[in-house]
Amino acid sequence: MREFIYYSRTAPTAGQAIKEDLMKSGRLDIAIHSVIASFFLSHKMRTDVKLHLIFAGPPDPVKHLEMKPVMEGITGIDKIYLSKKNVQDVIKKMLYKYKEGKKNQVFPGYWIEKKNFMEVVNELIDEGKQVFILDADGQDIREVDIKPNPVFILGDHRGLPDKEYKRLKKLATPVTIGPNTYFASHTVAIVNNELDRRGI
Repeated sequence: MREFIYYSRTAPTAGQAIKEDLMKSGRLDIAIHSVIASFFLSHKMRTDVKLHLIFAGPPDPVKHLEMKPVMEGITGIDKIYLSKKNVQDVIKKMLYKYKEGKKNQVFPGYWIEKKNFMEVVNELIDEGKQVFILDADGQDIREVDIKPNPVFILGDHRGLPDKEYKRLKKLATPVTIGPNTYFASHTVAIVNNELDRRGI
């Protein structure tokens, strides 16, 4: 199981904060594209990915949305139908269903809770996960030894906050996907491709 942590300084932390124009809704469009890049293949969905969305925008930061879509069973009972068109609606419903002091499973495989970025990272490290941070100055991902069940961390258009970034560089291995800077969603797709090619 590979995992991605996507951190957004601006993504909304309540359902009512999501407006029609997603670019003006804390750049929720970037998060949605990252969800699509994490799970969608041509004509099928990935079953080997878990995605952590960390939203730190207004009005009630910080929210941790965890996604591991369930693919088996009856739609509406055992699983929900996730399509490229309804990712926004799923995120919005998850934010509306937040319950204070609880990790709430909104749909099968979809949880929301109030947990900050470093708490999520440290929990995965405590589980023994190998953690990487996407960094333009990191080692080329094609030259890095990657063990099963890796975790990759990336930020939104504004990047990771300086304080967390400095802490992360002591805990995670910085890697780069190449000489150019890509959109977050493209970065997820490239990392997925690299892991696919390695059979990880």
